[in-house]
Amino acid sequence: MEQKLRRDRNMGENLKALREQYGISQEKLCTELQRRGCDIGRTTYAKYESCELNIRISVLIELKKIYNCSYDAFFENLDQ
Repeated sequence: MEQKLRRDRNMGENLKALREQYGISQEKLCTELQRRGCDIGRTTYAKYESCELNIRISVLIELKKIYNCSYDAFFENLDQ
């Protein structure tokens, strides 16, 4: 069963900041996510960053591994 986070806050800015911090393009990030079993294309990922689409929890789990960060990095400043 696919799970999604309910979009009521904009996590997209944090996703973009993390990706840019690691100096990786959306295309290369999606290639790595696909290698790890996440069926995601660049257009879909771009919608995550622009908050047009809810991010799948499975993608979030893999991003945590790629960036070697805590989940807090994805949710930073969302409680303000």
